Amino acid sequence: MTGQDLVGQRIKAVRRQRGLSQAQLAHPELSDSYVSLIESGKRTPTPAVLELLAAKLDCSLTYLINGVTAEQMQEIERSLSYAQLAMENGEVVEARTRYRELLADNGLAGLPQLKQDAEYGLALASQACGDLDAAITLLNRLRHDDAARMSPERHIDIVTELSLCYREQGQLAQAVQVVEEILGGSVRPAWTDGLVRLGAQLLTAYIDRGDLLRAGHFSAELLAAAELLGTPKALIMAHWGAAILAVETGRGDEAVVHIERAVAIHSEYENPRRQGRLRGDYAQVMLYVRPAEAARWRDLLVRVENELAESSANSMDKMRCAMSLARAEFLIGDLQRANTHIEAVCGMLDGMPKDLQADARLLAGQIFAALGRQEEAVRELTEATELLEPLPTTRFTTQSWMTAAQILERVDETDRSVEAYQRALACVGL
Repeated sequence: MTGQDLVGQRIKAVRRQRGLSQAQLAHPELSDSYVSLIESGKRTPTPAVLELLAAKLDCSLTYLINGVTAEQMQEIERSLSYAQLAMENGEVVEARTRYRELLADNGLAGLPQLKQDAEYGLALASQACGDLDAAITLLNRLRHDDAARMSPERHIDIVTELSLCYREQGQLAQAVQVVEEILGGSVRPAWTDGLVRLGAQLLTAYIDRGDLLRAGHFSAELLAAAELLGTPKALIMAHWGAAILAVETGRGDEAVVHIERAVAIHSEYENPRRQGRLRGDYAQVMLYVRPAEAARWRDLLVRVENELAESSANSMDKMRCAMSLARAEFLIGDLQRANTHIEAVCGMLDGMPKDLQADARLLAGQIFAALGRQEEAVRELTEATELLEPLPTTRFTTQSWMTAAQILERVDETDRSVEAYQRALACVGL
């Protein structure tokens, strides 16, 4: 049923409720036959005609257009704002609950744009809660069923998030395919910030599936597009993607150049609320690229930790920072401080993505093994391998199995170490 039909039905319903005939709604510019055509959905009333009908029917114009009263409309918009705020503050479970409650309310039936906003928000909240199947279902429904009512920007956002969900689920072929449907033609669409963000997601999917040659070519194209656009968002995303590729291909100095460019641009132009998270990510990468300077990155992470504690940062950002601090202290050789941080991390793992939990358990096993706490190290490694078992084959799981094998070997779990090595080799097809 079209919006035009719904408006006509509402006019008819209110008229009958008021006990009025079509003739009683007549006006010098509005005949009863015209009212009949509007009620049957054969004519679309102008805004002026709708205002006139609302006055004659003694009802809200908002109700005739959307099927809700002005008060209901305000309540829906307020509820949507609360859900969006919960997402921004990292309260993802709360956000998901609020979006579900909104969509369970029939008041959204006549508000297609607000309904689309709520469904998109629910998809993002589901993804943040780790329910990737629900997020993928919602995003696919939106891009297929709501395409006619969707702005190009929203369509790009949906495909970007869908690719991310597929990538996190290990469905790397789908993660690439949905983006290449937009960017894979012989002629690229005109680049925008949204398309560069979409491209950055495609670049990450190429890296995850080990297609580093294609990733290299595409990263160069993405950097050129960002430089041509010249917008802070595009430049940050393109340089960050190039940095991750450089890390994965062992080009540490090049990675540093790209990372520092991204951080500098963000510091000058972007939202300061996200600055702490970006600098935390920067320090995390630098620990891998320049581990000899771990004390420097530790000091930066301490500042980031304080900033995150005083901000609305979500629990995942705080946990990642604590993990990086544990890794930094381990590299420095201060095992007691590393232990303090990793124990804090282990207390934050409930509800976190499985791959992040596995990474944390591996780091805990490494630290406990270095402290001579063999039994605790074995326990953490057991939990890590149980988390890795059902995860799809990606570069992350390959590296994680290799790390698990090395630590198990160190704590004299020889048989289990061999099994972990075999899993790592199986991940690369050997």
